[in-house]
Amino acid sequence: MTFAPSCLLLFAVLDAPRADLPADLAPYFKPPEALAGALGKHKSPLIFDNGSMVKTPGDWTRRREEIKAYWHGMMGAWPPIIAKPAVEHLDKQMIDGVAVTRIRIETAPGRHVSDAYLLKPASGSGPFPAVVVVYYEAGTGIGKGKEPLRDYAIQLARRGFVTLSLGGDPNTYYPDKERCRIQPLSFHAYEAANCHSYLAGLPEVDKKRIGVVGHSYGGKWAMFAACLHEPFACGAWSDPGIVFDERRPSVNYWEPWYLGFDPALAGQRKRGVPGDANPRTGPYRKMMADGRDLTDLHALMAPRPFFVSGGSEDPPQRWESLNHAVAVNRLLGAENRVGMTNRPEHAPNARDNEVLYKFFEHAMGK
Repeated sequence: MTFAPSCLLLFAVLDAPRADLPADLAPYFKPPEALAGALGKHKSPLIFDNGSMVKTPGDWTRRREEIKAYWHGMMGAWPPIIAKPAVEHLDKQMIDGVAVTRIRIETAPGRHVSDAYLLKPASGSGPFPAVVVVYYEAGTGIGKGKEPLRDYAIQLARRGFVTLSLGGDPNTYYPDKERCRIQPLSFHAYEAANCHSYLAGLPEVDKKRIGVVGHSYGGKWAMFAACLHEPFACGAWSDPGIVFDERRPSVNYWEPWYLGFDPALAGQRKRGVPGDANPRTGPYRKMMADGRDLTDLHALMAPRPFFVSGGSEDPPQRWESLNHAVAVNRLLGAENRVGMTNRPEHAPNARDNEVLYKFFEHAMGK
């Protein structure tokens, strides 16, 4: 007997990490007491569009398909996932005992990206878990960028993961701006999904244990990739702004390079928070009018685990949105699948990164 991918997610609870958490992770997988059970003003993902309630795992299978259909309908349908992306190995170097190969990878039909690195652990024969690392440019992920503590690819490779560090300009319109029908943020998620396909085809990678991570813009990218591409086993998102929030200028999903691109406009909106003189545009405008929020996407992760490394854009109050994902997981019989650390600054710090790495080790059974 075969099952649709959405049905398989319901059975994934059996293969997911143990419900019990190591002592150094457990404190981050429950909200502060004052926010326990708080749901804020977010609409529950456990309500169908017709107003009826999701009551069973079977209901959730139908509801998650409804959510996916809405978001892909708004953002533009993806092309088919590339089963075996073309990859060219360009040059190789050793960094602290980790083999780092610069590659040129097919991330979409007709699109090949040279700003990418494949990293393999210094020892062991695998199969290894793997993580796709996404950011403005791939060098940051391997420790060659100007900003510290964003070197997730090299750090995870040192911990026994195969990693793929991928760079990408937010202003990417596929296949070009004139013919673009996929919102740029969703398109980048599609690129990450094809990187998953590449890693899953490597003999030294366990295809069931592949995650995705990013910071800031990379956090938005990683969140959309993990939520929209079911084969990702887990995801970690560093301070992306996990909900729509027009009080925070950096939580800027309204911009045309994220969800505000409107191909019908001769000129796109000016950069900045929406207002009367600079209104919302594109799918973001319709999503806000419909009362939608990213809690929909968080719910698509269930029962797969995810972790938020929260900073200035994702303070503890974001538990009001995360508690909705907790509720979906509980419906599916899953506990301890949603975690968050918090810090005042947007930039990552060593403590929160260490927790993030431990999350990946736990979520993928290392």
